[in-house]
Amino acid sequence: MISPGQKIDFYLKNWSLTADGDVLLRRSGIILPVIQNGMRGILKIATTREEQSGARLMVYWNGTGAARVLEFDGDALLIERASGTRSLMQLVLDNKDDEATEIICEVVSELHKPRIGLAPGLVPLAERFNSLFALHAGGMFDQCVRSAEMLLQHPRDIVLLHGDIHHGNILDFDERGWLAIDPKGMVGDRSFDYANIFCNPNLEVAVDRGRFEQRVTTVCKITGIERDRLLHWIVAWAGLSAAWHIEDGESEDVEGVLTVAEIALSVANHLKI
Repeated sequence: MISPGQKIDFYLKNWSLTADGDVLLRRSGIILPVIQNGMRGILKIATTREEQSGARLMVYWNGTGAARVLEFDGDALLIERASGTRSLMQLVLDNKDDEATEIICEVVSELHKPRIGLAPGLVPLAERFNSLFALHAGGMFDQCVRSAEMLLQHPRDIVLLHGDIHHGNILDFDERGWLAIDPKGMVGDRSFDYANIFCNPNLEVAVDRGRFEQRVTTVCKITGIERDRLLHWIVAWAGLSAAWHIEDGESEDVEGVLTVAEIALSVANHLKI
């Protein structure tokens, strides 16, 4: 079996790369800042199906709405490194949440546009929810499952999905603007790609009901997504996120994420009155 170190050495040699930072080992793959011919980049070696699918999607986007791909070889991807100094997290901390949300919506809308050429084989959105469907934890999780099942059974506006849109996955690339990184490579209902905004960039922000409702208004205004549909995607996503926390032994984060689901459901029920 090839070790992570051997994989890194292979691409450092074959792509003429120089390491420019520490190796980050994740469950989904390997990440290493590098330099190629004076250009700063990020080497990613995927170890999961979603990450492999995401790498193919990055190639398909071809630098439009997403970071530019410099090299690609099956599981390995070399992308340009963000060069700007701004961050969406800082915008939120500076009380510019509307601006951050608008930027995210603009980038996601660009990613969802039809492209010329054959789309890569991507993961069906329903597979993203396997952890939630397998949990059987009762309580609020049951509502999250119901929302997910309802939406997945009646999809609309099928597009190629990033799959993990949040404030840390849209970066400032200076003159190239705000661009997405780290997709999971999925296909499904376009509304799904906006749900994770509402669990980020931290739980303190996410559970602020006033801010939550303003975000819903902003996203629906820009995207044209129905409010009730967006709210139920938020319920479904929050349940999935909580299920992942349980899988990872991070039970202390479950209550906060489920609070987001409760807020979304409360707003949705109010709209139906």
